[in-house]
Amino acid sequence: MKTLFKVVLTLVLIAVLGLTALLYLAPEKAAQLAINSERDRSGLVRKEATLPDGLHYVYLEGGTGAPLLLLHGFGADKDNFTRVARLLTPHYRVLIPDHIGFGESSHPQEADYTPPAQAERLHALMQQLGITQIHLGGSSMGGHIAMTYAAAHAAEVQSLWLLDPGGAWKSSPKSELTKVIETTGKNPLMANTPEEYSAIFHFVMTKPPFIPRPILDVMAQARIKNFALEEKIFTQLRNDSVEERVNGLTTPALIVWGVDDRAINVGSAEVLHKLMPKSEVLLMPGVGHLPMVEVPERAAKDYLSWRTKLGS
Repeated sequence: MKTLFKVVLTLVLIAVLGLTALLYLAPEKAAQLAINSERDRSGLVRKEATLPDGLHYVYLEGGTGAPLLLLHGFGADKDNFTRVARLLTPHYRVLIPDHIGFGESSHPQEADYTPPAQAERLHALMQQLGITQIHLGGSSMGGHIAMTYAAAHAAEVQSLWLLDPGGAWKSSPKSELTKVIETTGKNPLMANTPEEYSAIFHFVMTKPPFIPRPILDVMAQARIKNFALEEKIFTQLRNDSVEERVNGLTTPALIVWGVDDRAINVGSAEVLHKLMPKSEVLLMPGVGHLPMVEVPERAAKDYLSWRTKLGS
């Protein structure tokens, strides 16, 4: 028995040493292996599609059932939803695209990046995939775009899952993010160095998941490379209000908000709730701007329960 234990322990140590070596000697490969592992566990497959205008989408897809389109936020990518999708793919056909301007999708420098423009591109993607009825979910900027999509195509959107969504700029209390930008001129959601990228995690989440620093530095490179375009996109987002667009929108909506959100004031939840007559608000104490990343099991459980109540 002791000999067997020693053999197993030796094999474990060899595996750990091998992974550690890979992490520091080939961090890009380690990062991709980690991403692929998460996608596999969630039943997601990477796919691609090109719109008639030439814009190229890369997206994840998995599961069967009613289509659920999940939209990531500013500066993020499709893998923000990978972990929570693990609990959703057993119930729905989940699609998670990189928005145009982010991740692996096209990055046209002179494009219109307002939520209405992004919503119409996503609508074109859904048409190309033959999807005419969808449930929409969106985080932050993704929620802003999801509400805009629903307002423009109400007959095609069956429900909205809004996770700390942006867009209610006119009536909501100022967030810490807004105050920092007004005071310092610096945007805590932007990264021009690996250190600034690491700081974003602690700004947007109360308890960010652990990511080894070599992998974090690999992830930072995409944000640094996209810095100039993200500055443009952020300005367009902040100049676009969704409030008039969704006033009276009857699409059922679950508005979820991390009470400790520093990027968008939690008071926005009540603003949107008053505008959308079939909305519900769910507040999450101790959670920041990204509930589906911080507490994926809880976020998914709440969403599934709500969808059950809807009967969809």
